Amino acid sequence: MHYSGITYRPPFEADSLLLQVTSGCSHNRCAFCTMYADVPFKVSPMEEIKADLEESKGIYGKVSRVFLENGDPFVLSTARLVTIAEMINTTYPEVETIACYASIHNIMNKSLEDLQELRRLKINELNIGVESGLDEVLQRFDKGYTLTDAYEQLGKLRTAGMDYGLNIIIGAAGREQYHEHALANARLLNETQPYLLFTGSLHYERGCELFDAVKEGRFVESTLGELLQEELTMLEALDLKNTYFFGLHPSNAIPLSGRLPQEQDNMVEKLRRAMATLPEQLLGAVPKRGKEGRILY
Repeated sequence: MHYSGITYRPPFEADSLLLQVTSGCSHNRCAFCTMYADVPFKVSPMEEIKADLEESKGIYGKVSRVFLENGDPFVLSTARLVTIAEMINTTYPEVETIACYASIHNIMNKSLEDLQELRRLKINELNIGVESGLDEVLQRFDKGYTLTDAYEQLGKLRTAGMDYGLNIIIGAAGREQYHEHALANARLLNETQPYLLFTGSLHYERGCELFDAVKEGRFVESTLGELLQEELTMLEALDLKNTYFFGLHPSNAIPLSGRLPQEQDNMVEKLRRAMATLPEQLLGAVPKRGKEGRILY
């Protein structure tokens, strides 16, 4: 099958058929991200996509879920996405969901009618890196949209009948605003009611703007204790009706997952116990990081 560059997918798409329709990321300016730094954005030729589908059919036979690759396939035009979805539905008539990464600024380029047509063709459960409920964080991270934009575009998805998961970065506001950030994130999530909430803590690699900002003292990272307190404050303030909390990214100090609100109290208690038992020396320090931002005790 045709793949170029590095292929990323959310952990919960492990059993999905991965179908590359773009390479890299059309935005590729987020201050904390180096995922596609060396991967030029490119749209896959339709004949490659068709060939990949035909090859996958011979390997898998039946597929219930497809995840479109790479960084933000939702930047593609509605017409192109319709053609791709029709090809998938023809190849796999049993498919239930065609998911992908999406961003707020490429949802802006689609009308409500566009979204309704894509939803009819089973494109759903978009994975959106909204990252923060604070405008100053979105600006600092060069996300390319405002909080008002996020509310408007997520509302448009909801009206179109599309489900979406939101990614939130714990620690994105740094040490000075971790409490404010927790409450702002809870407000955003409570008002938008995503079907899935994906959390990870802030980490970065050499080569991004945030790396330089930290080294030059322009951004002060949260300590481990502040990261845990921010997550706890957010979790306590959530009023979600039917959301799966996925906090199993390696960058999270305490792995958490469960259905909200049913398992909310259990997760709150798990965080409280961890904060009460971890040594003060660890809680008071900025955590050391390993691969994928894994916190090393």
